[in-house]
Amino acid sequence: MKKELVISKIEKGTVIDHINAGKALLVLRILGIGVGSRDTVTLAMNVPSKKMGRKDIVKVANKFIGEEELNKIALIAPKATINLIEDYEVKRKFKVKPPEFIEGILRCPNRNCITNSGEVITPKFYIRLEGDKVVAKCYYCNRVIKNVDECVV
Repeated sequence: MKKELVISKIEKGTVIDHINAGKALLVLRILGIGVGSRDTVTLAMNVPSKKMGRKDIVKVANKFIGEEELNKIALIAPKATINLIEDYEVKRKFKVKPPEFIEGILRCPNRNCITNSGEVITPKFYIRLEGDKVVAKCYYCNRVIKNVDECVV
C-alpha cells in the first residue's frame, strides 16, 4: 500500500517546499500571516521527505513573495524551494539562496552591540553556510549567531 500526502492545488500563489521540519510557523510569521489573516493557507508539517527525512510545506493562495521575504526564508530554510503558481501550473521554480550580507533582517543578540544602544543604526550581518546551517556574524560587534531563527526581525 503506497502512502502519499495529497494537498489540493492552488490557482495562483506561492508554494514553499523543503522547509526544515518544524519551521513552517516561522515562515508564516515572515510572510505576515497570523491570527486574523484572510489569506488561504495550506500548511503541512513534519511530512516524510526522501531528501530531508522530514520537511514542512507552506502554500499561500493569491500571494507572491518579495525579495526581503525570500531572504528571510533563506536564512531559516536554506534548502527551501519556491514555486510560483499561475492557472494551477508551476510557472517558475527556484531554490532560495542565503545572501552573503543582509541589513535589517536580523537583530543582534549582543546587548552591548551598537545596534541595541537606542541609536538609529540598522543591524547588518555577514552570512555563511556551515553544512545545512546558516550562520550570521554581526558587522558591528562580530557576534556569531548560529541559531538565526531567534533573531529574525
